[in-house]
Amino acid sequence: MCGIHGIYRFDGLSVEPGILSAMGERTRHRGPDDEGSHLDGPCGIAMRRLSIIDLAGGHQPLSNADGSLWLVCNGEIYNYRELRRELQEKGYRFKTGSDCEVLIHLYDAEGDAFIQRLNGMFDFALWDARRHRLLIGRDRLGVKPLYVLHDWQRLAFASEAKALLALPGISAELDRAVLADYLHLGYVAAPGCIFKGIRKLPPATLLAVEAGQVREWRYWRLPDRCTPGVSESEWCDRVRLQLDESVRMQMVSDVPIGAFLSGGVDSSAVVGLMARHSEQPIRTYAIGFAGGEAEALYNELPYARRVAELFATEHREILVRPDVVSLLPRLLWHMDEPLSDTAFITTFLVSEFAREDVKVILSGVGGDELFGGYRRYLGGHYARRYRKLPAWLRSLASLVAARLPADRHAGLLNRLRLAKGFIASAGMSADERYRSYLQVLDRQAVAALLIQPPGHASDPLTRAFALAGNDDELNRMFAVDAETQLPDDLLLLTDKMSMAVSLECRVPLLDHQLVELAAAIPASVKLRDGRLKSLLKLALTDLLPDDILNRQKRGFGTPMGAWLKRELAPLLRRLLAPAVVDARGLFHSALVARLIADHDANRIDGTDILLALLNLEVWSRIYLDRRDPADVAEELRSYVA
Repeated sequence: MCGIHGIYRFDGLSVEPGILSAMGERTRHRGPDDEGSHLDGPCGIAMRRLSIIDLAGGHQPLSNADGSLWLVCNGEIYNYRELRRELQEKGYRFKTGSDCEVLIHLYDAEGDAFIQRLNGMFDFALWDARRHRLLIGRDRLGVKPLYVLHDWQRLAFASEAKALLALPGISAELDRAVLADYLHLGYVAAPGCIFKGIRKLPPATLLAVEAGQVREWRYWRLPDRCTPGVSESEWCDRVRLQLDESVRMQMVSDVPIGAFLSGGVDSSAVVGLMARHSEQPIRTYAIGFAGGEAEALYNELPYARRVAELFATEHREILVRPDVVSLLPRLLWHMDEPLSDTAFITTFLVSEFAREDVKVILSGVGGDELFGGYRRYLGGHYARRYRKLPAWLRSLASLVAARLPADRHAGLLNRLRLAKGFIASAGMSADERYRSYLQVLDRQAVAALLIQPPGHASDPLTRAFALAGNDDELNRMFAVDAETQLPDDLLLLTDKMSMAVSLECRVPLLDHQLVELAAAIPASVKLRDGRLKSLLKLALTDLLPDDILNRQKRGFGTPMGAWLKRELAPLLRRLLAPAVVDARGLFHSALVARLIADHDANRIDGTDILLALLNLEVWSRIYLDRRDPADVAEELRSYVA
């Protein structure tokens, strides 16, 4: 695991080593153990290393025997042992025990098709000196991020956008073209990026630079059709076998390894299967929030304790009352981009806690997407039932719902919030209904909020729906998530927040073979009788007890909405004051003020949009105003003192 970066110059001039060093300094946290670079005229590739496999011999860049191929790679190749044996049988000689070295010899043997043989999470850069060709790429699901800057002079890449800001002539500028997408979804979806002139390389994508020409192509997509004629019991057997294999493969490490444990189905399954493949107790880590009713909704420590006892793990837990005001600037600097998902705070805190003991952690991220774990996946199921009600009753329900209060951090008001959203969307098409569940702010409200409204270009969700191509409604929703929210929200924050403390986070539920398997399972099997994750739970009945399999789902976020009404209210009002909003020149300040008032009065649950706006302002002070995160944090603390 590490951070990679590099430059290819189109003007033929040599890459300056000092520039590569400056880029690496920006991402030192990703690789505090080692650094290295290789320069060959117009191309330079470099890395910062967090040593996980072959601690002594895995220094990067790696090269082949004659020095014609050079590689830097961020991530892990889980099937490297099998590939290594195959390549050795073909006569290839290895210099190291590193998992990444297989990429060099596999590329030499099979060309660009080598990417299809890899099982792992990764981004990489490979310099082919024979062809004067640079090849960069990203794993299938987008577990590891990769940013690209391409202008007339050069093509540069890095695991984090901030490294590209170290390039001569580059400064942080806001890309107004992605603002509408950001407000709509709460994050910037690939290939977009909040920084003007920088973009994200999409998942499952290769990019080659050769003879001054740049070519980019997609090498993998989700299956777009379900497999008929397979019984439920057969699907269970297949899922369980592949899940077990995914966990086993991802436990490879030469350093201590642990697991996040919330006590939910996904993390509990990962821990349970890890325990079956380990002779030593698994180290597990859980987090809860100290406080009142709202905080209690996010406290899953009793469930985590139950699972830890069941599998005799070395369990540690932490109960926190986080200093969010001090944390926000630091975390947004690490994130590179603002977002509205509060899970980035929780992920950082539990990562920091786990890093006291381990360098590698396994997470249950992805299980909800694969097997239907979110309430939004039931929208179609209940919409069909709702449409059978008499028209007068549906009309009455719509009138009542429009007046219902909403607050996700209070039990009754949260149920009213969900009912309100469902009734409002029940008459929509399947795609638009799902959009309504995903959006932070609808497109009309976004256009009204922006001083410079967006044009008519298609947004990320529209593009994702067009690519989904699946007439199975549930799997179509999963395909949209796999193109948008999964890589550009959940996986991005997981990578950035874990790597902020030099912790490698692995996601066995997103092994691409398991993902392909899950994408082929019909919705009628995944969500039998409207039961979330019904197939996965059935496949785990011998592993997990009923009280874990059927417990109420909780999120991995924070009670941010409640905090914005209480201890963070002064911060919200200072950062989104009319004078501040007007000075930025992005939004109509009167509409921002109305959002705050509506949230305070429970007319809306404005947690996501208010956090999106607040985080954008904090991000702007760091990157656009070029201020140190510690200085910004000190200023924010003065607002709530």
